[in-house]
Amino acid sequence: MSETGRRVLLAYYGDDFTGSTDAMEVTALAGLRTVLFTRVPDAATLARFSGYDVYGIAGTSRAQSPEWMDAHLPAAFEALVRLDPRLVQYKVCSTFDSSPTTGSIGRAIDLGVGVVGGAWSPSIVGAPQLGRWQAFGNLFAAAGPKNYRIDRHPTMSRHPVTPMNEGDLRRHLAGQTDRPIDGVDFVALDGFDPARIEGPAPVVFLDVLDPASQARAGEIVWEAPDARLFSASSSGLQYALVAHWRQTGRLPATPPVLPEAAPVARLLVLSGSCSPITADQIAHAEDAGFAAIRLDVRAAATPARAEAERARIGEAVAAAFQTARGVIVYAARSVDDPAYAALQAMCAETGLPFAEAQDALGRFLGALAREAVPRFGLERLVVAGGDTSGRIVESLPIDALEVAHPLVRGAPLCRCHSASEAYDGLQVALKGGQMGSADVFVKALGGAAAPAAALSAAGS
Repeated sequence: MSETGRRVLLAYYGDDFTGSTDAMEVTALAGLRTVLFTRVPDAATLARFSGYDVYGIAGTSRAQSPEWMDAHLPAAFEALVRLDPRLVQYKVCSTFDSSPTTGSIGRAIDLGVGVVGGAWSPSIVGAPQLGRWQAFGNLFAAAGPKNYRIDRHPTMSRHPVTPMNEGDLRRHLAGQTDRPIDGVDFVALDGFDPARIEGPAPVVFLDVLDPASQARAGEIVWEAPDARLFSASSSGLQYALVAHWRQTGRLPATPPVLPEAAPVARLLVLSGSCSPITADQIAHAEDAGFAAIRLDVRAAATPARAEAERARIGEAVAAAFQTARGVIVYAARSVDDPAYAALQAMCAETGLPFAEAQDALGRFLGALAREAVPRFGLERLVVAGGDTSGRIVESLPIDALEVAHPLVRGAPLCRCHSASEAYDGLQVALKGGQMGSADVFVKALGGAAAPAAALSAAGS
């Protein structure tokens, strides 16, 4: 038995915060009690959340070096093993973007297998529910109405830190680990038997294209003879397990329905995303009456200028809330935005690594969020961008998150648990750059983005 007093089905470490809430959403909406910690929990924190089926720890390793992983991931994996789960997962992005020097999934697997053990390490990345498919080892992803192999995806092939230039995940991962890597394509799934695996704990990718292959992949992992397995997977693992559990009766075929979120008086959106999908969402919100405020990214990323820029943005937000219920603060709208070029130029001038400049922007937005929640009495906050979400939530006095309401697939509204009254009960949605429909920010606000005259009527 685990420290929580019952068998835990799955425990995972998320390599960024948006992906962590995406994974939490899948099991929570299936009816499994799921909690996500914002850091490795101590005994007192864990005691407040006993009896859950699934536990997660949200992290920021997607933006970190292998050396950082060596220093931080083993303790996180050891904490998960102490919960005595059947599976330990390193939750990765469904686009699998990573590199040997930043967010190395290979290094995470080597560390995780070393802690968790197991004769093999399965990996499920395809998740049709998110517009992700894996066929013959190659990953495909949706972008608007079209689907692309990941190395031809209009956003992920141009990711500013970890561009995907290889569609075959086996070849991509081989640049990050010396561990044997294999794959089971969807043609061979039915006949695959993990008991016949040989070699030093190879990574084995399982194709997922449709409901049948998804449920079969979940069956292969869950019914494997290993006492415990380590899996570096997207939320495709959660989707596959839920599909299998429904087929076998462990979960009901019809999941419980969470209530829709009520409108709030005002909503603040903080975006560090450079995705064109997020750009469309910002434009849609502006058309619906949101106010959009652009950061001076050079000032925000420069320590000597950041405090003055934060004061400027704070006053701009205050003024915007006089005329709009929804306010968006954003760094750039895409990699073609002049602000992106300006940040690159600053890095070239000063010698500051671009990743450090992006990290500074995330911490800037985190400080802004910490001030804004009590100042404006916010009940709901939306963050766009995976790395940005991590930096912002780390800046807030929040211990754990639970899914409260659906919003868009992959980005639910989460209830915050905090010892601080201003943050306890705060609702937060962490939206990855590739996630959500054009109206996601409008849906998060609820109702029309009415002018200030309507705020008093809304109870603000």
